[in-house]
Amino acid sequence: MRGMLAVIRRDLLLALRSKTEVLTALFFFVIVTSLFPLGIGPEPALLRKIAPGVLWVAALLASMLGLQRMFAADHADGTLEQMALSPTPLAMLVTGKIVSHWLVCGLPLVLIAPVLGIQFDLDAQALGVLMLALLLGTPLLSMIGAIGAALTLGVRGGGVLLSLLVLPLYVPALIFGAGAVQAQVAGLDVGGHLSLLAALLALATFFAPWATTAALRIALE
Repeated sequence: MRGMLAVIRRDLLLALRSKTEVLTALFFFVIVTSLFPLGIGPEPALLRKIAPGVLWVAALLASMLGLQRMFAADHADGTLEQMALSPTPLAMLVTGKIVSHWLVCGLPLVLIAPVLGIQFDLDAQALGVLMLALLLGTPLLSMIGAIGAALTLGVRGGGVLLSLLVLPLYVPALIFGAGAVQAQVAGLDVGGHLSLLAALLALATFFAPWATTAALRIALE
């Protein structure tokens, strides 16, 4: 745990020194979600109908912006090799990298999403469900993205390949996350969608660090 916390602290300090990664994802999320109300018009019923899908797709794409850099800098300067040789299990260090990625790229989206949801005329309960769904879904996106980032590490044109790998795997999170908000807007029960999203998060929490570690060891060979 001490090694994992050290990795999280290090990555957060690096992110604070260079705020580009945080601001890029956040501005992308804000701009994309704001374009739809401007382009479609001020019709409340239509905005409420498209809000779940728009907000979730924008959050999904924004969280992908920092994936390629998750391991690239450490691989370039040799830090990743030192992590693999350290006595701390590499899976714990990888978990720290995933947590720091979520804190930098995922948590800001969760916090600002209710403000952006007001543009779509969502009520307070729908905004609460949106925030809860993103709180469950964005860590899942970071874990799946970490596997893709490890698999494409050092590959030429890795950004495009990374998108092709992870976007199909993001579909279940998108369906259940947007479905929860849509169910709340329609007055239906949201428990099933959130439960399935939580189950996916629990499954990814168990398997994603080990899968990412295996992919990184292959990339380092």
